[in-house]
Amino acid sequence: MEKKNLFTHIHEMETQLGQLHSDLGELKMIVKELLEDNQRLTIENEQLRKLLKREAPADLPAASALAPIARPAGPATGEDVVGEGYDNLARLYHEGFHICNVYYGHLRTEGDCLFCLSFLNK
Repeated sequence: MEKKNLFTHIHEMETQLGQLHSDLGELKMIVKELLEDNQRLTIENEQLRKLLKREAPADLPAASALAPIARPAGPATGEDVVGEGYDNLARLYHEGFHICNVYYGHLRTEGDCLFCLSFLNK
């Protein structure tokens, strides 16, 4: 190799190392931002879970007293059978989701849905 070629090659390697160093610095900043966001979201998630646990006992009686609906009598006992599926659908409806076959699973944005209410009252 000529001396000039060797010097040019070393200069190119130095430039590549400088670019690599700056890329590494940018990646380090991105990782730092992601870690900060992750920590912030973890704290927010914990606070929301605590809030949900505090409000959950207050919501349970309200959900059970929403609309007393006559359910079919149990085959052997003659008592009203409370279906777990019915309770889950009622809970979903009162959390703001459609339970009717028309819009099932979509958020209710405009108040009560007559389809859902008729389904709950069956």
